[in-house]
Amino acid sequence: MKIGLSTLFCFEQPFTTMLKYLETIDVENIELIDDGQHAFNESRIKTLKETVKKRGFETSVHAPFMDVNIASFSKSARASAMLRLKQSIQYSSELGSRYWVFHPGLQTDVGQFSPALDWKTNLESVREIIDFAEKFGITATIENGLHPLPFLLKTADDFLRFYEDFGETSIGLTLDIGHANVNNQIDCFFEKLPEKIVHAHLHDNHGKFDEHLGLGDGNVDWQKTVRTFKRISFKGTLVIESTKNVEESIQRLKELIIHP
Repeated sequence: MKIGLSTLFCFEQPFTTMLKYLETIDVENIELIDDGQHAFNESRIKTLKETVKKRGFETSVHAPFMDVNIASFSKSARASAMLRLKQSIQYSSELGSRYWVFHPGLQTDVGQFSPALDWKTNLESVREIIDFAEKFGITATIENGLHPLPFLLKTADDFLRFYEDFGETSIGLTLDIGHANVNNQIDCFFEKLPEKIVHAHLHDNHGKFDEHLGLGDGNVDWQKTVRTFKRISFKGTLVIESTKNVEESIQRLKELIIHP
């Protein structure tokens, strides 16, 4: 297992500040967020490539998520979202990233009356994303959503249905431990979908809402969680997605991997 760090901890700071952090962080993987003040463009990709090469980082990318809903019933809204995501995939390919993590669709107002429409649109969008990503040598992985937001895929059972309806087994799951903790689903994902988990986001909370705390600052049992990743022979990257106590979280994770 490799240790990574998401740039979420400095997401509200300027792009140039984030670059300074990358000069000092001691991890193997950096997960870059293609959104907000850190949204990719040609100039930034060039700069990031230089920094990544200098530090020897592997990279993954978190897809744009602000005002993005791949299950939108509005054709114009969905088209805009898909265009933005495809642009991100192309930039991620230029950066040489392996994994590109995206959120599932959200239930729309129309979906409250006809949920099959949201579900169908989400499936179509995911298939389009996967096909597009493969053309650029990118492995797109889908992340479990968070309660109470109206994500269509939040629980292990949601994903079991998704994989059955999707009809293909190639798409991997980015297991967000913090989201799963709020949804009381950590054990369920490990028990029901161990072979699907190819990437992971680690952050803590108290099981009520998404706090993105440092590891050990909430109620997630990290010793048990790391042991379970080992038990399922997880070979991916454990990306710390905390916004506080980042250095402490990195050190704690290193210790848990060595002495679980």
